[in-house]
Amino acid sequence: MRIRAQIAMVMNLDKCIGCHTCSVTCKNVWTNRAGAEYMWFNDVETKPGIGYPKSWEDNDHWKGGWRLSRTGRLKLRAGGRIRKLLTLFANPDLPTIDEYYEPWTYDYLTLTNAPRSRHQPVARPYSQLSGRPMEITWGPNWEDDLAGSTETAARDPNWRDVEEGVRLEYERAFMVYLPRICEHCLNPSCVASCPSGAMYKREEDGIVLVDQDQCRGWRMCVSGCPYKKVYFNHVTGKAEKCTFCYPRIEDGQPTICAETCVGRIRYIGLVLYDADRVREAASVRDPKDLLRAQRSLFLDPEDATVREQARRDGVPDDWIEAARRSPVHALAIRYEVALPLHPEYRTLPMVWYVPPLSPVLHAVGDDDGADPDDVFAAVENMRIPVRYLSNMLAAGDDDVIRAVLRRLAAMRVHMRGVEFGDGADPAVAPSVGMTAEEMEEMYRLLAIARYEDRYVIPPAHREVAARLEGHDGGCPVGQHGYPHSESTPAPAPSVSAHFMLGTQLGHQLPPVRRTAEGFAGGLPLTVVRSTGEVQ
Repeated sequence: MRIRAQIAMVMNLDKCIGCHTCSVTCKNVWTNRAGAEYMWFNDVETKPGIGYPKSWEDNDHWKGGWRLSRTGRLKLRAGGRIRKLLTLFANPDLPTIDEYYEPWTYDYLTLTNAPRSRHQPVARPYSQLSGRPMEITWGPNWEDDLAGSTETAARDPNWRDVEEGVRLEYERAFMVYLPRICEHCLNPSCVASCPSGAMYKREEDGIVLVDQDQCRGWRMCVSGCPYKKVYFNHVTGKAEKCTFCYPRIEDGQPTICAETCVGRIRYIGLVLYDADRVREAASVRDPKDLLRAQRSLFLDPEDATVREQARRDGVPDDWIEAARRSPVHALAIRYEVALPLHPEYRTLPMVWYVPPLSPVLHAVGDDDGADPDDVFAAVENMRIPVRYLSNMLAAGDDDVIRAVLRRLAAMRVHMRGVEFGDGADPAVAPSVGMTAEEMEEMYRLLAIARYEDRYVIPPAHREVAARLEGHDGGCPVGQHGYPHSESTPAPAPSVSAHFMLGTQLGHQLPPVRRTAEGFAGGLPLTVVRSTGEVQ
């Protein structure tokens, strides 16, 4: 057993109001610059819909994520090293700008400088890529509030196996807001797809990043990511993606999207997992077993044996304590009400979602003579089809969604009895496999959690950043504040230590010498030098 700490997020879809504040703040912090006009590290999609980029969930077309071979080995859906080399200069699985949208601005000078006239001046849209006038035909939130559903919903891959009658009964129309960021997966296919080894997963907290100096702009990571959350900057020629706001995380602060979330839907915390079992968990044969396999990776921080092994594996004591108070561990593991987005991609994503419940009780209340406290009837009569949610969050396993929704509905019934009735029905909590105390604790976390309960983020340790592997006590920094280069040799540091050291020194690090270590399926190309030499 090799224990690692992973920073993770849970989003409660029942509380998202679709205001896009998270998207705007992320845009202003990370992608408000040339070449990144079309990038949205955080976007909020309305489901049903095809999303941004168009039909990103259709990986039969885009070939993102992993698949199992006949022998049970994990393989990249886009192909291994041979196919990568053959398509290095013409990637057939790469989304075009039309799948995202052509970013635009307006000719505002026409409005501000127009002379007095009989007609209102109009600011025409101009492409931010070509500078030419353009017609606006798509955007990152084109489907907001079902605005484009009549034309695009039929292409939503989550509609698979959903009854035709439900699809066409528009008087029963439903929508779900789905905020999305990079999943910072335990088994990231984007990392394994990168020919230059520029993408890596930080050892200390699991955040997936791009080394801008190492990146050669091959864009295999873009097609390899099944969530399509890696972008290409056409000005710098580099790949870019959500960084999980790592400078804030290292300081113990939440991501900017979480900090500014109006609905307070986001929870951030640590989980401890067994890194030696990642390949095993991602390789289970039945996609419906992937959720259970991923949950089995996570370790109980209350277990003294786990805590002792975590210390031996270099996890600091305050990080172990943070894992014990983690809201992510509580919602995803202890109460099992948070689910990963498309576990069938086999990347073991670490941004999880609490399914929406609000339309369920509304549907029950519309039935004549229906008991609003009948939890099981609530789930079976919901307006949002169970199969739609299971295709999105449970690899098509309807029973998983039913179990989660029953717990959430039971929580509401229990708390209504506590707050407004004659006391909670003692049979409600056991009916969904929980105790009354667990149900009330889950309610405090989901409904009225304090800031310090939603975000349990231990700050980074400077001694970890400065402790380079094999370092014998000499200064780890070479000339001009950079780590030692090949001209000033030093024992080879880890990528994580280099990155954190550079962050704290405020420098843009030069390419570092590294040997890239594959994840469950192994890297198609192994980088052995910073020059991009491969074997």
